[in-house]
Order: sequence, then C-alpha cells, then structure tokens
Amino acid sequence: MRVLKLDISGVPESWITLEHAVGYYATGSVAYTLGDAMSTLRGGHNHRGLRSTVDVHPIIAVNGVSAAGKLLSATPRLTRHNHKLFRRDRYTCGYCGGLFREHELEREHVIPTSRGGKDSWTNVVSACRSCNQVKAAKTPEEAGMPLLYVPYQPSRWEDMILQTRVDHILADQMDFLRANLPRSSRLAGSFGLV
Repeated sequence: MRVLKLDISGVPESWITLEHAVGYYATGSVAYTLGDAMSTLRGGHNHRGLRSTVDVHPIIAVNGVSAAGKLLSATPRLTRHNHKLFRRDRYTCGYCGGLFREHELEREHVIPTSRGGKDSWTNVVSACRSCNQVKAAKTPEEAGMPLLYVPYQPSRWEDMILQTRVDHILADQMDFLRANLPRSSRLAGSFGLV
C-alpha cells in the first residue's frame, strides 16, 4: 500500500511508502488527511509501558510552502518504459484500434524522430508491432494510416493514476484523483471511472 502525498494546497506530489508517511506524522508535518485510516503502525513502548501507534491515512497533505505552481506546470515524465503511455492510451493501438497486452505494444512516434519529431507526449501513441512496422518512418498520411485518437500530455492528476497500477490505488485515493481529472480525460472512461 502506498500513500498519496499532497502539498499544502492539495496538489498531488508523489506516492510514498507507509513508513515514509509515518515520518511526516512523527515530525508533525501532516497538515490534514483524507480518507479513513488504512493502516495502524505500532512502535516501541515508552517508560510507562504504553506502546505508540500511528494511524496512516491514504492521503496526507504536508505542511510547507505550496508547490502547486511548479507541480501543475511540470511535464509528466515520459519514461523509457512505456507503462504510462500504454495506460494513457488504454492499451489501444492508435492505428488499427485493437486492444493489446502491454508486451504487444510499442511506443510509436507520429512524426518520426528521424524526420524531426520529438519524443514527447503529444507525438507518441501506442501501436501494435504490426502497425508500427507498416508505418515505419512515414507520417500517418504517407502510410495511409490515420490516427484514431489524438496524443496528449496527461494532467498532474492523470499522471498520478498512470504512475501505478489501478488496482494498487485505494478507493479514497482514486476518488480524490478522479474528482480532479479534466473533463476531456481519456482516463475518465477507464477503470470504471465516470
């Protein structure tokens, strides 16, 4: 289980471990929490024999200067591993529309890098191997393979969902993230989200 860490203004910063979250509780850095306690960690005994406990909530906001401006303007990382890209595209090939398993998909540059295309969220889509090989170093128009969806850069809240498997996100965390998804988010139709 992981905890969703927010800055003081409520913008998601990162996923952290339970132990890391306890550090914020122990130093009095937790400004507020959301959701019901998901775990109780037990510590040592004091001189009276009382054992310390910390109830950890699924979402914690940490005191400090708001990092909202920086967090919201940052471009989500497009990693060498394509998990986030495939999740963004809902495991759907951008050319044939087929649904594939992760190992059957590849990162495909709409405008090939050999022709000046960037390795950016707005220039990459998920493609099955067959479509990727047929398109090769051509544009979609040259290959006669129109895109079925438009690539886009995920918002901060979408990126937090894309960073981890959906079945690892607790209901309270998903409700919080879902409430802040852009209306046009492709993820709003995924994972049972509305």
